[in-house]
Amino acid sequence: MTDSVPEGRVAEPAEAVPAEPEYDPAAPAPLNVPRTPTGDAEVDERLERLADADHLATDGHLEVYEDVHRGLRDALTALDTRPGPPAPAPHGERAPTPSYHQSRS
Repeated sequence: MTDSVPEGRVAEPAEAVPAEPEYDPAAPAPLNVPRTPTGDAEVDERLERLADADHLATDGHLEVYEDVHRGLRDALTALDTRPGPPAPAPHGERAPTPSYHQSRS
C-alpha cells in the first residue's frame, strides 16, 4: 500500500485537533482576593464589584476601582446625614432637660 492519492482526487485533511489555548501571562486572570462581608449590604455590594476587575484587562480596572470608590464614599457620606443624637448646646446655655416630675392636677 502506498500513501499516495490517485490522480484527480484530493487528499482529505486529517481531523483537526483543537489547539489548546496557549498560556498568556498578559491575559486577565482572577486574583482570588477574599472579600469578607462587612454586614452592611451597600458596602458588601460595592466590594463584590471589585471581582469585575478580575476579568478585565488592566486598562479596564480604573473604571471599576473608581466606581467602587465612589460608592464607598457615598456610603460614608450617608452616615453623616443620618439623624443622630442632638448637638450639644452652645457654651453657657443649658439644653432643656426632660422632666421626670409629673404634675398632678
